[in-house]
Amino acid sequence: MSDHAGRLRDRGGETEKITINLGYVDLGRVDLLVQEGFYSNRTDFIRTAIRNQLAVQADAVSQSIVRHTLELGLRDYSRADLEAVKAAGQRLQIKVVGLARIAPDVSPELALATIDSITVLGALQASAELKSALAGRIR
Repeated sequence: MSDHAGRLRDRGGETEKITINLGYVDLGRVDLLVQEGFYSNRTDFIRTAIRNQLAVQADAVSQSIVRHTLELGLRDYSRADLEAVKAAGQRLQIKVVGLARIAPDVSPELALATIDSITVLGALQASAELKSALAGRIR
């Protein structure tokens, strides 16, 4: 089925905004490191800290991805991809760590006929209509 889906790749330029709550003391320590020139701003510190932790846990993440048969990066699903899956009599179990995108021209009927389940650790980009139609299949 991977032949029918868009190329999976890592996209460093695309980001998702998150919000964190941080205690005053920790926030003050971050601000001190920024003031001392170790980091350009709070966001730089947080990104660096996250990347460092991901590097430390890289083996565990890799093993989990393999164990759960997840795909890492960006995965695009076009109308043509889903039509090919339907023509082949197959159904998709979408499992992505990163970003899964379903093209805006994919109808809810086509999606329902070809997608059994969607598990995305990261973000799913699809029309509101499509997300609503697939709500029972999104985990």
